Amino acid sequence: MTTPSAAPHPRDWFYARGSLERDGWETVVDTAISGWRYTGIRVAAVSEGGSAQLAAEAVERIVVPLAGAFTVRYTLAGETEPRVQVLAGRASVFHGPTDTLYLPTGTALSIEGAGRVAVAEAPTDQALPVAYIPKADVPIELRGAGRSSRQVHNFGTPASLAADRLIVCEVITPAENWSSYPPHKHDEHREGVESRLEEIYYFESNVTRGQVAPETARPFGLMRTYSSEAGDIDISAEVHTGDVALVPFGWHGPCVAAPGYDLYYLNVMAGPDPDRSWRISDDPAHGWIRGTWSGQEFDSRLPYTSEPAVLRKDTPA
Repeated sequence: MTTPSAAPHPRDWFYARGSLERDGWETVVDTAISGWRYTGIRVAAVSEGGSAQLAAEAVERIVVPLAGAFTVRYTLAGETEPRVQVLAGRASVFHGPTDTLYLPTGTALSIEGAGRVAVAEAPTDQALPVAYIPKADVPIELRGAGRSSRQVHNFGTPASLAADRLIVCEVITPAENWSSYPPHKHDEHREGVESRLEEIYYFESNVTRGQVAPETARPFGLMRTYSSEAGDIDISAEVHTGDVALVPFGWHGPCVAAPGYDLYYLNVMAGPDPDRSWRISDDPAHGWIRGTWSGQEFDSRLPYTSEPAVLRKDTPA
Protein backbone atom coordinates (compact mmCIF):
# COMPACT_ATOMS: atom_id res chain seq x y z
CA MET A 1 0.00 0.00 0.00
CA THR A 2 1.38 3.38 -1.00
CA THR A 3 1.59 5.86 1.87
CA PRO A 4 -0.83 8.76 1.28
CA SER A 5 0.83 12.08 0.61
CA ALA A 6 -0.16 15.43 2.03
CA ALA A 7 -3.51 16.79 0.86
CA PRO A 8 -3.17 18.56 -2.51
CA HIS A 9 -3.03 22.34 -2.60
CA PRO A 10 -6.23 23.86 -4.12
CA ARG A 11 -4.31 24.24 -7.40
CA ASP A 12 -2.85 20.72 -7.33
CA TRP A 13 -5.81 18.49 -8.18
CA PHE A 14 -4.55 18.37 -11.78
CA TYR A 15 -2.00 15.74 -12.84
CA ALA A 16 -0.05 15.73 -16.11
CA ARG A 17 0.47 12.47 -17.97
CA GLY A 18 3.06 10.29 -16.26
CA SER A 19 2.89 12.00 -12.88
CA LEU A 20 0.61 9.25 -11.47
CA GLU A 21 2.59 6.32 -12.87
CA ARG A 22 2.75 3.29 -10.56
CA ASP A 23 3.15 -0.48 -10.61
CA GLY A 24 3.39 -0.68 -14.40
CA TRP A 25 0.31 1.49 -14.95
CA GLU A 26 0.67 4.85 -16.70
CA THR A 27 -1.93 6.36 -14.39
CA VAL A 28 -3.23 5.26 -10.98
CA VAL A 29 -5.76 7.26 -8.97
CA ASP A 30 -6.85 5.70 -5.67
CA THR A 31 -6.87 6.39 -1.94
CA ALA A 32 -3.09 6.84 -1.97
CA ILE A 33 -3.94 10.45 -2.86
CA SER A 34 -4.75 12.12 0.43
CA GLY A 35 -8.35 13.22 0.65
CA TRP A 36 -9.47 10.91 -2.17
CA ARG A 37 -11.92 8.24 -1.01
CA TYR A 38 -14.61 7.04 -3.38
CA THR A 39 -13.27 6.62 -6.93
CA GLY A 40 -10.27 5.34 -8.82
CA ILE A 41 -8.90 4.92 -12.32
CA ARG A 42 -6.03 3.01 -13.88
CA VAL A 43 -4.77 3.53 -17.43
CA ALA A 44 -2.27 1.26 -19.18
CA ALA A 45 -0.65 0.92 -22.58
CA VAL A 46 -0.60 -2.82 -23.32
CA SER A 47 1.85 -4.17 -25.90
CA GLU A 48 1.17 -7.17 -28.11
CA GLY A 49 1.89 -10.24 -26.02
CA GLY A 50 1.78 -8.26 -22.79
CA SER A 51 -0.87 -7.79 -20.13
CA ALA A 52 -2.06 -5.56 -17.31
CA GLN A 53 -2.77 -7.36 -14.04
CA LEU A 54 -5.01 -6.43 -11.13
CA ALA A 55 -5.35 -8.39 -7.90
CA ALA A 56 -8.66 -9.03 -6.18
CA GLU A 57 -9.55 -6.02 -4.02
CA ALA A 58 -12.66 -4.60 -2.38
CA VAL A 59 -13.51 -2.48 -5.43
CA GLU A 60 -15.97 -2.83 -8.29
CA ARG A 61 -14.48 -2.13 -11.73
CA ILE A 62 -15.39 -1.30 -15.31
CA VAL A 63 -12.88 -2.17 -18.04
CA VAL A 64 -12.99 0.41 -20.85
CA PRO A 65 -10.91 -0.07 -24.03
CA LEU A 66 -9.58 3.31 -25.16
CA ALA A 67 -7.82 2.08 -28.30
CA GLY A 68 -7.39 -1.51 -29.42
CA ALA A 69 -8.98 -4.86 -28.59
CA PHE A 70 -8.50 -6.94 -25.44
CA THR A 71 -9.18 -10.26 -23.77
CA VAL A 72 -10.05 -10.05 -20.08
CA ARG A 73 -9.42 -13.13 -17.95
CA TYR A 74 -11.03 -12.74 -14.53
CA THR A 75 -11.57 -14.84 -11.43
CA LEU A 76 -14.55 -14.07 -9.24
CA ALA A 77 -14.46 -14.26 -5.46
CA GLY A 78 -14.91 -17.85 -4.33
CA GLU A 79 -13.95 -19.31 -7.72
CA THR A 80 -10.66 -20.84 -8.86
CA GLU A 81 -11.17 -21.13 -12.61
CA PRO A 82 -10.87 -17.90 -14.62
CA ARG A 83 -13.61 -16.73 -16.95
CA VAL A 84 -12.89 -14.99 -20.25
CA GLN A 85 -14.47 -12.00 -21.99
CA VAL A 86 -13.28 -10.63 -25.33
CA LEU A 87 -13.62 -6.86 -25.77
CA ALA A 88 -13.73 -5.86 -29.45
CA GLY A 89 -12.72 -2.32 -28.49
CA ARG A 90 -12.28 0.47 -31.03
CA ALA A 91 -9.64 2.28 -33.08
CA SER A 92 -9.62 5.28 -30.73
CA VAL A 93 -11.84 7.16 -28.29
CA PHE A 94 -12.97 9.33 -31.23
CA HIS A 95 -14.48 6.34 -33.05
CA GLY A 96 -17.70 6.17 -31.04
CA PRO A 97 -18.54 3.86 -28.14
CA THR A 98 -16.84 0.62 -27.18
CA ASP A 99 -18.00 -2.53 -25.45
CA THR A 100 -17.19 -2.59 -21.71
CA LEU A 101 -17.04 -5.10 -18.86
CA TYR A 102 -18.27 -4.59 -15.29
CA LEU A 103 -16.62 -6.78 -12.65
CA PRO A 104 -17.80 -7.05 -9.04
CA THR A 105 -15.78 -6.51 -5.90
CA GLY A 106 -13.21 -9.17 -5.08
CA THR A 107 -12.40 -10.01 -8.71
CA ALA A 108 -8.83 -10.58 -9.95
CA LEU A 109 -8.18 -9.92 -13.63
CA SER A 110 -5.66 -9.89 -16.45
CA ILE A 111 -6.10 -7.68 -19.52
CA GLU A 112 -4.33 -8.96 -22.63
CA GLY A 113 -4.14 -7.46 -26.11
CA ALA A 114 -2.64 -4.38 -27.72
CA GLY A 115 -3.62 -0.76 -27.18
CA ARG A 116 -4.68 1.53 -24.36
CA VAL A 117 -7.16 0.53 -21.69
CA ALA A 118 -8.74 2.21 -18.66
CA VAL A 119 -10.19 0.58 -15.55
CA ALA A 120 -12.63 2.63 -13.47
CA GLU A 121 -12.96 1.67 -9.79
CA ALA A 122 -14.98 2.38 -6.68
CA PRO A 123 -14.53 0.79 -3.23
CA THR A 124 -17.39 -1.48 -2.17
CA ASP A 125 -18.10 -4.75 -0.37
CA GLN A 126 -21.38 -5.30 -2.23
CA ALA A 127 -21.01 -7.87 -5.02
CA LEU A 128 -23.24 -7.51 -8.07
CA PRO A 129 -23.32 -9.71 -11.20
CA VAL A 130 -20.75 -9.44 -13.97
CA ALA A 131 -22.09 -7.33 -16.85
CA TYR A 132 -20.82 -7.23 -20.42
CA ILE A 133 -22.21 -4.26 -22.37
CA PRO A 134 -21.82 -4.64 -26.15
CA LYS A 135 -21.05 -1.55 -28.17
CA ALA A 136 -24.47 -1.74 -29.84
CA ASP A 137 -26.18 -1.48 -26.44
CA VAL A 138 -24.34 1.64 -25.24
CA PRO A 139 -26.77 4.59 -25.03
CA ILE A 140 -25.45 7.53 -27.07
CA GLU A 141 -26.71 10.91 -25.89
CA LEU A 142 -26.27 14.18 -27.76
CA ARG A 143 -26.21 16.84 -25.06
CA GLY A 144 -26.41 20.64 -25.32
CA ALA A 145 -26.81 22.40 -28.69
CA GLY A 146 -24.88 24.52 -31.15
CA ARG A 147 -21.33 25.16 -29.94
CA SER A 148 -22.23 23.44 -26.68
CA SER A 149 -22.96 20.16 -28.49
CA ARG A 150 -21.21 17.05 -27.20
CA GLN A 151 -21.63 13.27 -27.41
CA VAL A 152 -22.04 11.19 -24.25
CA HIS A 153 -21.70 7.40 -23.95
CA ASN A 154 -23.72 6.32 -20.92
CA PHE A 155 -22.49 2.72 -20.49
CA GLY A 156 -21.91 3.00 -16.73
CA THR A 157 -24.77 5.22 -15.54
CA PRO A 158 -27.58 4.04 -13.24
CA ALA A 159 -30.01 3.67 -16.16
CA SER A 160 -27.60 1.39 -18.05
CA LEU A 161 -25.70 -0.61 -15.43
CA ALA A 162 -26.44 -2.24 -12.10
CA ALA A 163 -23.48 -1.25 -9.92
CA ASP A 164 -23.16 -0.41 -6.24
CA ARG A 165 -21.26 2.90 -6.31
CA LEU A 166 -19.73 3.47 -9.75
CA ILE A 167 -21.12 5.97 -12.25
CA VAL A 168 -19.07 6.09 -15.45
CA CYS A 169 -19.54 7.75 -18.83
CA GLU A 170 -17.41 9.29 -21.56
CA VAL A 171 -17.75 12.50 -23.56
CA ILE A 172 -16.58 13.56 -27.03
CA THR A 173 -16.41 17.31 -27.66
CA PRO A 174 -15.71 18.33 -31.27
CA ALA A 175 -13.21 21.09 -32.01
CA GLU A 176 -14.33 24.59 -30.91
CA ASN A 177 -17.18 23.24 -28.76
CA TRP A 178 -17.76 23.53 -25.00
CA SER A 179 -18.82 20.73 -22.65
CA SER A 180 -19.27 20.27 -18.90
CA TYR A 181 -21.18 23.53 -19.32
CA PRO A 182 -22.79 25.41 -17.65
CA PRO A 183 -20.45 24.97 -14.68
CA HIS A 184 -22.05 22.72 -12.09
CA LYS A 185 -21.31 20.89 -8.86
CA HIS A 186 -22.28 17.78 -6.93
CA ASP A 187 -20.66 18.18 -3.52
CA GLU A 188 -23.57 18.29 -1.04
CA HIS A 189 -26.43 15.92 -0.35
CA ARG A 190 -29.80 17.57 -1.00
CA GLU A 191 -32.46 14.93 -1.37
CA GLY A 192 -33.72 14.81 -4.95
CA VAL A 193 -31.68 17.88 -5.91
CA GLU A 194 -27.94 17.26 -5.61
CA SER A 195 -25.64 14.30 -4.93
CA ARG A 196 -22.22 14.08 -3.26
CA LEU A 197 -19.87 12.63 -5.85
CA GLU A 198 -16.13 12.65 -6.35
CA GLU A 199 -15.30 12.90 -10.05
CA ILE A 200 -12.30 11.97 -12.18
CA TYR A 201 -11.66 13.45 -15.60
CA TYR A 202 -9.26 11.43 -17.77
CA PHE A 203 -8.49 13.34 -21.00
CA GLU A 204 -7.46 12.57 -24.56
CA SER A 205 -7.14 15.00 -27.48
CA ASN A 206 -6.41 14.60 -31.16
CA VAL A 207 -6.59 16.42 -34.48
CA THR A 208 -10.24 17.00 -35.34
CA ARG A 209 -11.94 14.46 -37.56
CA GLY A 210 -11.23 14.76 -41.26
CA GLN A 211 -8.24 17.08 -40.88
CA VAL A 212 -4.54 16.43 -41.41
CA ALA A 213 -2.06 18.28 -39.20
CA PRO A 214 1.74 18.57 -39.25
CA GLU A 215 3.78 16.42 -36.88
CA THR A 216 4.44 19.54 -34.82
CA ALA A 217 0.75 19.77 -33.86
CA ARG A 218 0.07 19.32 -30.15
CA PRO A 219 -3.64 18.64 -29.57
CA PHE A 220 -5.12 20.21 -26.43
CA GLY A 221 -8.21 21.47 -24.66
CA LEU A 222 -8.96 23.56 -21.59
CA MET A 223 -10.58 22.66 -18.26
CA ARG A 224 -11.81 24.88 -15.41
CA THR A 225 -12.76 24.04 -11.79
CA TYR A 226 -13.32 26.57 -8.98
CA SER A 227 -14.27 26.72 -5.31
CA SER A 228 -17.69 26.16 -3.77
CA GLU A 229 -18.76 26.25 -0.13
CA ALA A 230 -17.61 22.62 0.13
CA GLY A 231 -13.94 23.49 -0.40
CA ASP A 232 -11.21 25.45 -2.14
CA ILE A 233 -10.11 24.29 -5.58
CA ASP A 234 -8.63 26.15 -8.53
CA ILE A 235 -7.88 24.43 -11.84
CA SER A 236 -7.38 26.37 -15.07
CA ALA A 237 -5.47 23.85 -17.14
CA GLU A 238 -4.40 23.08 -20.67
CA VAL A 239 -5.22 19.38 -21.04
CA HIS A 240 -3.58 16.77 -23.28
CA THR A 241 -3.85 13.03 -23.82
CA GLY A 242 -3.23 11.20 -20.55
CA ASP A 243 -3.82 14.14 -18.22
CA VAL A 244 -6.12 13.73 -15.20
CA ALA A 245 -8.15 16.25 -13.22
CA LEU A 246 -9.71 15.34 -9.88
CA VAL A 247 -12.85 17.08 -8.63
CA PRO A 248 -13.38 16.33 -4.92
CA PHE A 249 -15.79 19.30 -4.71
CA GLY A 250 -16.39 22.63 -6.37
CA TRP A 251 -17.92 24.05 -9.53
CA HIS A 252 -16.47 22.41 -12.63
CA GLY A 253 -16.70 23.41 -16.26
CA PRO A 254 -16.29 24.27 -18.94
CA CYS A 255 -14.13 21.78 -20.81
CA VAL A 256 -13.29 23.41 -24.14
CA ALA A 257 -12.00 21.75 -27.32
CA ALA A 258 -9.52 24.10 -29.01
CA PRO A 259 -9.93 24.89 -32.72
CA GLY A 260 -8.41 22.08 -34.76
CA TYR A 261 -8.56 19.52 -31.93
CA ASP A 262 -11.27 17.21 -30.63
CA LEU A 263 -11.44 16.55 -26.88
CA TYR A 264 -12.41 13.36 -25.03
CA TYR A 265 -12.80 12.65 -21.35
CA LEU A 266 -13.75 9.63 -19.30
CA ASN A 267 -15.70 10.53 -16.16
CA VAL A 268 -15.60 8.29 -13.08
CA MET A 269 -17.91 9.21 -10.20
CA ALA A 270 -18.93 7.75 -6.84
CA GLY A 271 -19.78 9.09 -3.42
CA PRO A 272 -21.10 8.44 0.09
CA ASP A 273 -24.81 9.08 -0.48
CA PRO A 274 -27.19 6.16 0.18
CA ASP A 275 -28.48 6.15 -3.39
CA ARG A 276 -26.41 5.87 -6.57
CA SER A 277 -27.53 8.93 -8.48
CA TRP A 278 -26.05 11.82 -10.48
CA ARG A 279 -27.78 15.04 -9.48
CA ILE A 280 -26.16 18.42 -10.09
CA SER A 281 -26.63 22.10 -9.33
CA ASP A 282 -25.73 24.69 -11.97
CA ASP A 283 -23.73 27.74 -11.00
CA PRO A 284 -26.52 30.35 -10.64
CA ALA A 285 -24.42 32.83 -12.60
CA HIS A 286 -24.44 30.62 -15.69
CA GLY A 287 -27.34 28.17 -15.47
CA TRP A 288 -29.48 30.42 -17.68
CA ILE A 289 -27.35 29.30 -20.64
CA ARG A 290 -29.31 26.04 -20.85
CA GLY A 291 -32.39 28.04 -21.89
CA THR A 292 -30.58 29.41 -24.94
CA TRP A 293 -30.22 25.91 -26.42
CA SER A 294 -33.94 25.69 -27.17
CA GLY A 295 -34.46 25.74 -30.92
CA GLN A 296 -30.76 25.31 -31.70
CA GLU A 297 -29.62 22.29 -33.68
CA PHE A 298 -26.93 19.84 -32.58
CA ASP A 299 -23.53 20.14 -34.18
CA SER A 300 -23.85 18.35 -37.53
CA ARG A 301 -20.49 16.61 -36.97
CA LEU A 302 -22.08 14.45 -34.29
CA PRO A 303 -22.43 11.62 -33.59
CA TYR A 304 -18.89 10.32 -34.01
CA THR A 305 -19.02 6.64 -34.90
CA SER A 306 -16.59 3.88 -35.84
CA GLU A 307 -16.25 5.11 -39.43
CA PRO A 308 -12.64 5.77 -40.45
CA ALA A 309 -11.26 9.17 -39.53
CA VAL A 310 -7.96 10.92 -40.10
CA LEU A 311 -6.36 11.03 -36.67
CA ARG A 312 -2.84 12.00 -35.73
CA LYS A 313 -0.88 9.32 -33.91
CA ASP A 314 -0.85 9.99 -30.19
CA THR A 315 2.38 11.28 -28.68
CA PRO A 316 3.06 11.88 -24.99
CA ALA A 317 1.92 15.27 -23.74
